[in-house]
Amino acid sequence: MQTSHRLRLGAISVATALVIGLAPLPSAFGDPENLDTLIATMEQVSREAEAQAEQVKHLEQDLEAKEAEVADYERRVDEATKKADEAKENARRTQEEVDRIALAKYRGANVDPITSVASATSPQSAIDRTAYLQALARRTEHASKELEKAAAEASEAHSQASRAQAEAQFQLAQLRKERETLDEKRAELEQRTNEIRSRVDALEAEQRQRWENKNGPTFEFDPELINGENPAGVDAVKAALSKVGSPYSWGATGPDAFDCSGLMVWAYQQQGKSIPRTSQAQMGSGIPIPKDKLQPGDLIGYYPGATHVGMYIGDGKVVHAADYGIPVQVVSFDAMPFVGARRY
Repeated sequence: MQTSHRLRLGAISVATALVIGLAPLPSAFGDPENLDTLIATMEQVSREAEAQAEQVKHLEQDLEAKEAEVADYERRVDEATKKADEAKENARRTQEEVDRIALAKYRGANVDPITSVASATSPQSAIDRTAYLQALARRTEHASKELEKAAAEASEAHSQASRAQAEAQFQLAQLRKERETLDEKRAELEQRTNEIRSRVDALEAEQRQRWENKNGPTFEFDPELINGENPAGVDAVKAALSKVGSPYSWGATGPDAFDCSGLMVWAYQQQGKSIPRTSQAQMGSGIPIPKDKLQPGDLIGYYPGATHVGMYIGDGKVVHAADYGIPVQVVSFDAMPFVGARRY
């Protein structure tokens, strides 16, 4: 039995150094009887894995937003290109009109008004010819202005299309980089979560019980006893409590398995309310609530960087999805290091 403990502990210590990038652990970690050290080591790796999972979710959201931006820029390119083509066609038609007027002048239609009137065969003919020449002059001036306007519009539309095209290409290049980063982070996360799964699955009965109770004793809580000032929060608590006993899974948002922030998202979705997806984003939105003003439904962030989150249910308790191998449970709200709370 002692040999089994020693092998497991040594494997965890090496895995921790490799996965987290820390220096080799001190020899004290080799004590096979130190179950507290074993749990602490695994929890350290688990916290790193959860933080990595939150980062991956951030990147996934950023990627979705970037994809939407690229699609918008592509739409703008299409619109600007269409506008440029229309402006170019308008300039072409205007140029044809200017050329036609110029040709009329060349053929002698636009002669000196005095000469034109003097050569008229009758007063009416002189009036008609004068009116025609005046109209031709106005058309010439109008056509020239229209041509200038059309040329300017075509030039501006072309510039807009070029700028939109350049921006779309830049955004697309950024998108490719973010996809590469996301793929790298997913690979890192898979490495970490696989390590946690293998370690937890290899725990013996006593170790497994200690792992499940690492955040202190668990409690049963009657959802019907929930009451508070925020009706949506109370209903969210009841929804979350209905999932007590459900398994933990990185990146899961229910309905059968959850990670910490996924349980919060799912519980509020049942009330028709959308909240941010990650624990950091959940702690960055909503209404800040001091620790002594907590109400059922308030979200509590834990650990530096708010890498974990739970839902306050009242009576000093919180429901949360803790770690792999630990079902959704109710524990004391101060069982983990408090960093803030938000109300939705």
